[in-house]
Amino acid sequence: MGFVVFASTIPETPAPLSEKTDAIVVLTGGTLRLEAGIELLEAKAADRLFVSGVHRGVDVAELLRIQKRAPDRLQCCITLGHDAVDTDGNAQETAAWVKETGIGSIRLVTAGYHMPRSLLEFRAAMPGIRIVPHPVSPDHVKHESWYRYPGTAALIAGEYTKFILVWIRQTLRELVLGPEERL
Repeated sequence: MGFVVFASTIPETPAPLSEKTDAIVVLTGGTLRLEAGIELLEAKAADRLFVSGVHRGVDVAELLRIQKRAPDRLQCCITLGHDAVDTDGNAQETAAWVKETGIGSIRLVTAGYHMPRSLLEFRAAMPGIRIVPHPVSPDHVKHESWYRYPGTAALIAGEYTKFILVWIRQTLRELVLGPEERL
């Protein structure tokens, strides 16, 4: 039952651009994410873009060239994080950047199926930061009729399992350490 509810409530619609944030955060690892983050920056949804989980050796200019964007125009506003290798790492890497830069709110860009777990991780890592979800929907993920597509069903089942494991980890951590020492 929980899985069906999870699958049917995967977010697909991003918050309106009128809902401004201090920064945009993109989690690498899926199609459309970086493209959406750059488009949001160009649309002035925020003044800064942080890309978490970028391969070492890739710099902003190269990233913009890959996205067919002019490096001169956007390079100043983009920061890359090279340390994260998973969603928990994305949250920790972003939390460090947010603290260092004094950011108070972020627009989080990731795939819709990945958003529930990402929000769990990010809210635990940054309890005082306002997080605006901005899901993207890759064409190969069939949200509407996920149960008819074995690939999408398997993807969502895997994500649900990871979501439950993160929730258990965070709940146990809070029980052992207490709410004020979550991290």
